[in-house]
Amino acid sequence: MIRDRHPAMPTRRSACLGLLMATGFAPAMALDTPRAEPVLTVSGQVRMPNRGADAVFDMAMLAALPQSDIVTHTPWYSGEPRRFTGPLVRDILGAAGAARTSVLRAVALNDYRVEIPAEDAHGIDMIVARLLDGRPMPVREKGPLFVMYPFDTRPELRTPLFFNRCIWQLRAIEVA
Repeated sequence: MIRDRHPAMPTRRSACLGLLMATGFAPAMALDTPRAEPVLTVSGQVRMPNRGADAVFDMAMLAALPQSDIVTHTPWYSGEPRRFTGPLVRDILGAAGAARTSVLRAVALNDYRVEIPAEDAHGIDMIVARLLDGRPMPVREKGPLFVMYPFDTRPELRTPLFFNRCIWQLRAIEVA
């Protein structure tokens, strides 16, 4: 894995948000309103909603968060390792003002659901990938969002348990 935290066209707002999250302080500013169709909804125990009781993100909002790369082999793509790019799950939760809970319920476009221990989001550099090898992922190629773990740098994660937590076509995270 090559993990490179790089901002995608940072704004002053996203830079401040990143600094606050990095220092462990909850952000005091409201989450922006999406300007395009939302691709991810964070619901449940969130303190920074921007649509009703939910925190919703469009692709530009996810791209404005600090980005990380995971280069890894997966069971879904044969051959060479693939590069997945997107924000850390913990950064998305921080932007939504999500409570630190015990479980996250991830939901796919087809309503497939998987539970992810919240400790994974806080203790493992897992991402919500929005790019595969530098390109957006269409729905037919497991996109537009795919939860990804750093399997090559953390070989202990290369088990069916963690592979099953890599939900593709992610549309929602319920903070329970």
